[in-house]
Amino acid sequence: MANVLFHPEAQAEYDTAMAWYQTRSPNAAARFEAEVERVLGLIEAKPDGFPKYDDEHRFAMLRRFPYSVVYEAQPTCVYVIAVAHGSRSPSYWQGRA
Repeated sequence: MANVLFHPEAQAEYDTAMAWYQTRSPNAAARFEAEVERVLGLIEAKPDGFPKYDDEHRFAMLRRFPYSVVYEAQPTCVYVIAVAHGSRSPSYWQGRA
């Protein structure tokens, strides 16, 4: 997706989750990857269509996986700030620029 960029720590979170699912089940990893791509496509199509986290950030929850995508809608792209696991502190990613 050309209009979606990941913060380096968000990319690391995604890669870690993918690796975790891959070690358990290649099918689960493929489903996780497809779900993230589906959500990113929805975000890219309508960046303002998801709930606000704060004045700058929005989030989209994944189906069947305990993750949400936290992002900032910028004029030229969607900037993913975190691929946040539901068990983490809700605002651990704040401060990422």
